[in-house]
Amino acid sequence: MTHATGARRARHGALQLLSILVAAVVVVPIVFGILGGFKDNGQLFTNPFGLPDPWIPGNYVDALRSSAFWQQATNSLVIAIASTVLVVGVGAMAAYIFARYAFPGREVMFTLFAIGLMFPFAVAILPLFVLLREMNLLNNPLGVVLPQAAFGLPITIIILRSFFRGIPAEVEESAVLDGCGPFRFFWRILLPMSRPALGTVAVLAVVGSWNNYLLPLIVFNDSRWWTLPLGVQQFQSQYSADTARILAYVTLAMLPSLVCYAFAERQLISGLTSGISKG
Repeated sequence: MTHATGARRARHGALQLLSILVAAVVVVPIVFGILGGFKDNGQLFTNPFGLPDPWIPGNYVDALRSSAFWQQATNSLVIAIASTVLVVGVGAMAAYIFARYAFPGREVMFTLFAIGLMFPFAVAILPLFVLLREMNLLNNPLGVVLPQAAFGLPITIIILRSFFRGIPAEVEESAVLDGCGPFRFFWRILLPMSRPALGTVAVLAVVGSWNNYLLPLIVFNDSRWWTLPLGVQQFQSQYSADTARILAYVTLAMLPSLVCYAFAERQLISGLTSGISKG
């Protein structure tokens, strides 16, 4: 075995070990939460990492019977869908212009969108609150949907622009010769060809909206509009002494985003890798 082969195997083994460690950091808390929801507080204290004995499904049943849980889940779903439709629709149109048209200042404008990735959401929370108050959007779902879409545009435009630029110019030229205008080409040809990239940005938008805590916190004072992250916080305060019940509620709250990632994993990786390779 040559020195190069040995070094390659060592790097491969180190990467595998690192992957296992990262997976454990992600998976172990999830498994702990799921199993903890089937225990009582006594089992959590005496056997925190073992299987429930006996299994107690009552914590999950009580959460699923709660009208507040379903109201919060519905609010989260409506806001996530609205935010995703808006950010993907606007982002796709902007990415199409940035990718297929040359005009003065194009790269400067695109760079401004890219710079948006450098600023965390929390930085703008105070001026955003003042702006939403002046626009009478507090306790209004649009007060969450519009900012979420705005902050989701940078990554959406970057991914879609990279993918759109990889579509051969001959495709557009053929469409123009067939009498296809710019909008028809965008709607009928470019978007269907870009399903992997569109799926990627849609998944990112849905999960980002579902897990958003800070923005709904400052927008919604009325509990009727609370989303699941706010509901989890309220539930945790109400049942602070019942850890098993809290674990069940948190598990149910995060389950939709986990399922979304699980079913869209291949689509997500495909969209990101194809966008990079086409860029």
